[in-house]
Amino acid sequence: MIDDDGMTGSRSVRRLRNGGWSETVDCLVAEEPLEIRVNDRRFTVTMRTPGADFDLARGLLFAEGVIGSADDIGAMRYCEPEDDADEIGPNLVVVYTWREPASDAQWQRNLISGTSCGLCGKAAIESVTAAVRPIAGEASISAGLLLRLPALLRESQVIFDQTGGLHGAGLFDGTGVCRAAAEDIGRHNAVDKVIGRGLAEGWLPWAADSGSLTLLISGRASFEIVQKALVARIPIVAAVSAASTLAVDLAIANNQTLVGFLRETGMTVYANAGRVVAE
Repeated sequence: MIDDDGMTGSRSVRRLRNGGWSETVDCLVAEEPLEIRVNDRRFTVTMRTPGADFDLARGLLFAEGVIGSADDIGAMRYCEPEDDADEIGPNLVVVYTWREPASDAQWQRNLISGTSCGLCGKAAIESVTAAVRPIAGEASISAGLLLRLPALLRESQVIFDQTGGLHGAGLFDGTGVCRAAAEDIGRHNAVDKVIGRGLAEGWLPWAADSGSLTLLISGRASFEIVQKALVARIPIVAAVSAASTLAVDLAIANNQTLVGFLRETGMTVYANAGRVVAE
C-alpha cells in the first residue's frame, strides 16, 4: 500500500527487539520508475521516490545538456492513462522543448553519466570539461558554517524521519539559508530535484558574483554528482561520506571545491580548499 503522500508505503513486518518478537506495520520509502520523454521520444527511465517529478525531469535534462535553461521548456505534463493504455500516468513525464535537442545530447547520459559505461576516467573528465567552463570566482564559506549544514539539511528530511530510507540533497547560500531541499531514494535524483527547483526559480545556473553556494548530499560524492553541480555552476560540493577518485579529479580540473566526510566535528577537503575559510 502506498500512502497518500506518495513518498511512503506501509508493509506488515515481524520485528525482533530486545529478545522479543512483535507483529507491526512499518513505514517504508516508496520506490517507483519514472519515464521521461522529450518531445514524445523516450529519454530515460529512472527509479525514484515520487514527488517533485517536474523538478527531477528539469534538473536531469539540464545536467545532461538537453536543455540550456528552464526557458527551453515549453511545457511539461504527466502522461494521462488514456494517452497510453500500458502506462501509469504519474510515472511518465513528457517534456516539450521549443527546439529539438541536439542528437548527441540524447546519448550523453549513457556516455558520461553511467557508472558502468566503460569510459576511462580521463575520457569522462575530458568530455565534461569540453562542455563546461571551470567555476569562476573564489566565493568562500566559513568552516564553521559548513559544519552546521548537515544538521540544517537533516531538518528538511521529513520522510527520512518516517522511513530511514531516503537520501537528501540541499542547496545552501553563503549565510546558511537553504534555497532548495529534496529527498529521494537515489542521491542523483535528489540532486536533480534541487537543481530543477533552482532552474525553475531562476537562480541556477549560479552566477560567479552571487557569493557561495553549496550542494550538500547525504551520501558519497561520485563523479556524476560533481558533474551535475558543475553544469549548474555550483562552486562547492559537500558530502557526509567519501568522494571517489574521479569526482576529486573532475573537481580539481574545474576549480570546484569538494568536501567529504562533513560531520559536526570535522571534514575532509579534497579539492580547491581555498574556498573554505578557517576560523
